[in-house]
Amino acid sequence: MPPARPLSFRTLSGEEIGAHLADLADLRITVFAAFPYLYDGSAEYEADYVREFAAEPGSVMIAAFDQDRIVGAATASPMAGQKPDIRGPFEQRGYDVGAMFYFGESVLLPEYRGQGAGHAFFGGREACARAAGARHACFASVIRPPDHPARPADYTPLDGFWGRRGYAPIPGLTTQMHWQDHAEAEETAKTMQYWLRALD
Repeated sequence: MPPARPLSFRTLSGEEIGAHLADLADLRITVFAAFPYLYDGSAEYEADYVREFAAEPGSVMIAAFDQDRIVGAATASPMAGQKPDIRGPFEQRGYDVGAMFYFGESVLLPEYRGQGAGHAFFGGREACARAAGARHACFASVIRPPDHPARPADYTPLDGFWGRRGYAPIPGLTTQMHWQDHAEAEETAKTMQYWLRALD
């Protein structure tokens, strides 16, 4: 059952993000441990990752609060500031990465789902992207086979939700990211599918 208290949402930037980096790192480790990411995260890696994100000019975080506790977060930053393995596939296709925003993680503790956080996360990031002059927004989702042994019987992909938000997968537009699954002894490459929408 959803908690009785409604969630509140705030858009954070600059030093405001810095004050909540530990919360973001903890959420990533907790939420991404589940299928489809199966992420076996480490506090050391997460500390470096979130510091790097916060240092990117134009970065924003939409934070979901239960009173004064962060229980979910979604991040975004200009595509032009991303690493080559993130922006490269778009550059190779001729996209103007200077007019794009890249949406990173969108993580929410399971007990708070069903309260509209997904729409709030996307709506908040899209508003920030438009305010920055971006014409497109994109994100990447991991590709897992339908018969993956760790796939829960009741798992429902988010493709339908993303489609209703105006996003569509771009055929052949993928990248590789590396992390260690819980069942793996070391990091391996994971194929990530890009989803894109125009910001009208």
